[in-house]
Amino acid sequence: AFCAAFDRKDLDAIAAAVPEDCVYHNIPMAPVVGRAAVRESLAGFVNGASRIEWLIHAIAESADGTELTERTDRFEIGGKWIAVRVMGTFEFRDGLISAWRDYFDLAEFTGQMQPG
Repeated sequence: AFCAAFDRKDLDAIAAAVPEDCVYHNIPMAPVVGRAAVRESLAGFVNGASRIEWLIHAIAESADGTELTERTDRFEIGGKWIAVRVMGTFEFRDGLISAWRDYFDLAEFTGQMQPG
């Protein structure tokens, strides 16, 4: 449901899936802490894209309930699709995502943002 909220560009649903003290680390960027900060951090990606698709290739769950997602996150920006390979880690507390880490190659993203 959380991943599908990105496909809908639903910032309210995304923010509702994390507690007030959530830690989101979009590695290699600096981590952000708190629901409002997570929402603000994601707003640029969500609002800057006309469409978003999270293609989930694999999901695994550890004994403690941590979920790992192997994904390709796609953003349509200015009529051009940008695709980034991502490995995401979601830790849960009381049914909400309390810690979220995404690992990706920033150069892969920025290289696709270049004109032409």
